[in-house]
Amino acid sequence: MPPRKSSQRGKAPAVTAQKGKAGKRKIEDDEDDVEPTPEPKAAKKRKTAKGKVEDLVALATRTVIDTLKKPMYIGAHVSSAGGVQNSITNAVHIGANAFALFLKSQRKWANPPIAPEALNGFLTQSKEHRFEAHKHCLPHGSYLVNLAAAEKEKAEQAYSSFLDDLQRCESLGIKLYNFHPGNSNGEPRPEAIARIAKQLNKAHKATSTVITVLENMAGQGNVIGNTFEDLRDIIELVEDKDRVGVCIDTCHAFAAGYDLRTPETFEATIDKFNETVGSSYLKAFHLNDSKAPFDSHRDLHANIGTGFLGLRAFHSVVNHDGFKNMPMILETPIDRKGDDGKSYEDKQVWADEIKLLESLIGMDAESGEFAALEKQLQAKGTAERGKIQEQVDRKSAKDAKKTAKAAPKKKAPRGRKKAETSEDEGSD
Repeated sequence: MPPRKSSQRGKAPAVTAQKGKAGKRKIEDDEDDVEPTPEPKAAKKRKTAKGKVEDLVALATRTVIDTLKKPMYIGAHVSSAGGVQNSITNAVHIGANAFALFLKSQRKWANPPIAPEALNGFLTQSKEHRFEAHKHCLPHGSYLVNLAAAEKEKAEQAYSSFLDDLQRCESLGIKLYNFHPGNSNGEPRPEAIARIAKQLNKAHKATSTVITVLENMAGQGNVIGNTFEDLRDIIELVEDKDRVGVCIDTCHAFAAGYDLRTPETFEATIDKFNETVGSSYLKAFHLNDSKAPFDSHRDLHANIGTGFLGLRAFHSVVNHDGFKNMPMILETPIDRKGDDGKSYEDKQVWADEIKLLESLIGMDAESGEFAALEKQLQAKGTAERGKIQEQVDRKSAKDAKKTAKAAPKKKAPRGRKKAETSEDEGSD
């Protein structure tokens, strides 16, 4: 597929993925090597972590923001394998105007510092490609870190890794840092929230510029942050209010019971956020559809428009005036199966989804164009939605049986059963 130019923005982009061999990296495995992608020999080449060469031909042309009806900065969580500077190349590769990355390996606690050449490369390429990293780069925190940890040793380990990431951000000129609030591990929720805020206060005093951005969660297990009230309670305990914010993940919000599907429910949810947390704290978005149904508390990302959230929700997001200039990051699935049955990463999916979302800016949601696109995308996700819905229904039925079994049986008062029986018999 040839790169799309910004002049094509008004047309609905194709939603079929192209085949091509790419790396087997998942977001969690950012340090893995990336296999060569077969592209024309004239492609720009770059060495990956283990010295292999990856060809990079732009899958989509970056849209000039001034040509959009609203300044929406849309991108994806790209690989930083081989050095943080490669995240810039990978963002350009998919036509992104914003991007997320991991600043170090997500599989281990101890990591070497950013190499000088990687740091310089990031700063140089940011300038060369006109990325405002301080505004539109949103690194993602380590999944190992739990700022709510109660055990002293685990809390210290989490804090050290967290602080290290903030220091990396400052060295790269990055101002926003997204992280999962934490897990109470069954401890009282207010105490877990207080521990998170305490760690943030400590980290803020040890750094000077980075805004720590709390991500809302889907609500599985003992996670903190699945309600707007959780986010509010953490922020209330943060001393420097200028150093804290929120990233709304659309899939997480939907799974946690915040509806975004229609213009009315979308506005109600955003009003609820503004009333509970405050609009000034909203700093970024993770754009993900949901394979799981509403209020399921299951964190299952789907491609835009193919899940239970649907395309209308994303039309609302990219057309909301209050969200202008924020980084909007795709974390949608890009694993595809080739003709040989093997799985590969198709980054064309992200390139297409960026163009899809940009095409929604200013589009009439009541038009035939929107209706056709909405129908096409929903059809693509029918089988997956059905499969997950069945799983959710089975679990609900199982839980209901458990609840009924555990419920204490009420005993009728003595002497009343006989009287009731007599009355029933007399009414026949």
